[in-house]
Amino acid sequence: MKPTVSAEYKTFFKEIKERIYKAQYDALKAVNKELINLYWEMGRSIVAKQDELGWGKAIVETLANDLQKEFPGIQGFSSANLWRMRNFYLTYHLNEKLAPLVREISWTKNVLIVERCKDEFQREFYIKMTKKFGWTKDVLINQLEAGALERYMANQTNFDKAVPEKYRHQAKLAVKDEYSFDFLELGEEHSEKDLERTLVENVRKFLVEMGGYFAFVGNQYRLEIEGSEFFIDLLLYHRQLRCLVAIELKIGDFKPEYAGKMQFYLSALNDMVRLPEENPSIGIILCKEKSRTFVEYALKDSKKPIGVSTYKLTSRLPRDLKKYFPEPEEMIKRLEELT
Repeated sequence: MKPTVSAEYKTFFKEIKERIYKAQYDALKAVNKELINLYWEMGRSIVAKQDELGWGKAIVETLANDLQKEFPGIQGFSSANLWRMRNFYLTYHLNEKLAPLVREISWTKNVLIVERCKDEFQREFYIKMTKKFGWTKDVLINQLEAGALERYMANQTNFDKAVPEKYRHQAKLAVKDEYSFDFLELGEEHSEKDLERTLVENVRKFLVEMGGYFAFVGNQYRLEIEGSEFFIDLLLYHRQLRCLVAIELKIGDFKPEYAGKMQFYLSALNDMVRLPEENPSIGIILCKEKSRTFVEYALKDSKKPIGVSTYKLTSRLPRDLKKYFPEPEEMIKRLEELT
């Protein structure tokens, strides 16, 4: 007969299991660090020999062929990868801040960041976010393609004050400054009901544009408070943040009173709909246009987490978000917070 499992044993088993997982993770980290160190040294050696002896591109091809003969079946010694090692070393060898950090993420992710990021600021952001949130290769690709840095720096939210620190950075990444709804067959003249209807009809494309971690809960979501009915245009759920996300659709310019209405909805959702294990609800006010100054003042003293974004219907080139970035000192401070 199987012995009765006591609460003490369950706690003991959980502790042992966690120690095993940690040991496995630490071992993987150690192996990865050694691999990155090897590739760093190989890249450094190639650069040094080319500088010292004037070797050209042919030496990399020759070295790749000889290494593959010497170590058959071991991947990583192709000529393309040797060139990546060389570029990897050249990219970071003078950067005292990033050189240690690159050892904390995998080679594949390092290659993606080196090849797709244009400057040190971008690289620092994606290295730190990958390390902090454990992004997989596919998630990193999605974040690079979606312009996570631009969203993080340019979006207008009050999350720094209104969202708990433990998931503040993820919340910022969940809200874009501008959404593209070019998959909708709508003219420039349309009503809020038209916008809502077509978004619901194209809900899969809508959720992809929102960022991939959203699930659809409902539209015209009904709240009854003391006999009165209120309806939230769209209600989503963010799986990573584990919270409800209320979306209000506005076809015109942002108005400060929209923030007050959203605060009301979020308070009601938290009291009446949110489950005990879920995080506080977040609101997104989606407008056709916005004054960034109006948004700043409207959210300044709000205690509920709210973001204000715009949407476009045509596939025109995205506007330059860099002009909306904070001052360089503030950008550096935000990167420091990711450590």
